[in-house]
Amino acid sequence: MSKRRADAARASSRRLGGRPSRTGSHELGERILDVATEEFLARGYGATSIEAIARRARISKRTFYHRFDDKAALFAVVVHRIIERLRSPGNFPLLDGLDLHAVLERLAAIILRAALSKEALALHRLIIGESARFPTLAAVVAQEGASEKAITLIADLLQRECRTGELAIDNPKFAAQQFLYMVIALPQRRAMGLGRPMTTKEIDAWPRGVVELFLNGCLAARS
Repeated sequence: MSKRRADAARASSRRLGGRPSRTGSHELGERILDVATEEFLARGYGATSIEAIARRARISKRTFYHRFDDKAALFAVVVHRIIERLRSPGNFPLLDGLDLHAVLERLAAIILRAALSKEALALHRLIIGESARFPTLAAVVAQEGASEKAITLIADLLQRECRTGELAIDNPKFAAQQFLYMVIALPQRRAMGLGRPMTTKEIDAWPRGVVELFLNGCLAARS
């Protein structure tokens, strides 16, 4: 074989899934996940095929199966990646130097912004639309524990305030769950087309309104 043909063969091998460098391997993995994310969120789980992902990512099916056991395994990685992108940094100074109202308002704004992002809404639509046919989809999202981590963070905060006497809550975890639903439920439903979408002004004001209702309730103040 001539040198030119040998070089061409090696190049072809690399394109079809030969062993890449460490940097190349990372870039290839990111490309596969980028394509898979677009396919899943645009077409749904059932209509997305490994063949289509491999074709768009310019890889062979052999390369795909070298990295992922099956479509379900790929979907789990895609969900993990989406949720990690939506999470705030672990060192975010959420609780530093702020009173309870300000902390909850900041936390509510972070949660709401993540819940209304395009990827979060698309993932939510996918799960709602296809979980009946593919029950494991909801389990994949639940395993990531995004909601549970938020609930735990809020519950710990509420429990801390109970110890100082600022709050009186019998079940901080239940209260944290209700706070999370108050923040997300209606704005997310409207963003998905179930009612008039909220304006930017309404979204910006939502966290403060939720926190005021959550902390003050609806009962009239008693002397």
